[in-house]
Amino acid sequence: MATKKITKKAKKKKQYSGILIISILAFVLSLCFYVVIFQGATRFEKEESLLLIPSNSPNKEFVKPWLKQNLHAVHFSTFMMLAECFGYWDKIKAGKYTIAKGTSVFKIFRKLYGGQQNIVRITINKFRTKKDLAKYLGEKLEYPEQNFYQFFTNQDSLESFGLEQEKLMTIIIPNTYELYWNCSPQEFIAKMLKESSRFWDENRINNAAALGFSKEEVYIIASIIEEETNNNAEKPLMASVYINRLQSGMPLGADPTIKFAVGDFSIKRVNLNHINSTANSPYNTYRNKGLPPGPICTPSIASIDAVLKGEKTTFLFFCAKADLSGSHSFATTEEEHFANARNYRKVLDSLRIH
Repeated sequence: MATKKITKKAKKKKQYSGILIISILAFVLSLCFYVVIFQGATRFEKEESLLLIPSNSPNKEFVKPWLKQNLHAVHFSTFMMLAECFGYWDKIKAGKYTIAKGTSVFKIFRKLYGGQQNIVRITINKFRTKKDLAKYLGEKLEYPEQNFYQFFTNQDSLESFGLEQEKLMTIIIPNTYELYWNCSPQEFIAKMLKESSRFWDENRINNAAALGFSKEEVYIIASIIEEETNNNAEKPLMASVYINRLQSGMPLGADPTIKFAVGDFSIKRVNLNHINSTANSPYNTYRNKGLPPGPICTPSIASIDAVLKGEKTTFLFFCAKADLSGSHSFATTEEEHFANARNYRKVLDSLRIH
């Protein structure tokens, strides 16, 4: 009987020992799993590393090399194992991701799966042409300049948004916008339309209507003023000149539109050759009455609101002052204007500016 009791005790002791060993092993494995999954996995020394995953590309092809280069070997192997087990490669979202130093496998896994990509801030100031805008966006976002430009100049593409090529730029309100790196040309236009709709609130729409203009026409006038001066205080007066000319049936006679028609914005002094060489251009406001078909740049909000202010004057002319201060002399009659223009031309001639 004693022998049987001893044998039972030995068996129990052996069972307890086995359970203890299994528990310890389980604990160790859990600890290892925790360390590998939830502790820092990166091995780069800098504070962060950039991971770009292009759209419509095999995600594994772009992610795996980055992982191999930037994670410790054990973390890389773990990531690969989990990705294969859970079919993770098909769920990674394209985008621009910043991975901070010390990020765990779990956080990297969650970041790419959830599409928690970086925000790209683009600042739109003055762009004169669709090509200029396309170039800027191509430098900031995933899609190259050509993709944006082709979309901006393809009437079929723009028609789905109810837009015309010539007036496309009128939806671009200068500001700073937050976009994702993989924002497509279509998504960019949708974003600009939304922001433009927000900008053109009831008050601005009513002010434009009171002047007898559409919002696109206000934008075009503002674009000419933007090229004429940086002096915000003078912009309402300048707007009054152009509005008075339009209402009286006079050509606008705006030098910046000639530069736009020539395609050379470095011209310091518009002359008769420039005007004659662009006689057939709809942007030649010396030869054509009314507004050009589209804006000649993306004007600042200050320029747009200067037009909407509806300043009432009798001015029909303005000319840069002879002191070259950047300010302008405004005139109602041709005699006044010609006198101002003569003084200005004399200074340009003395400085040999042609």
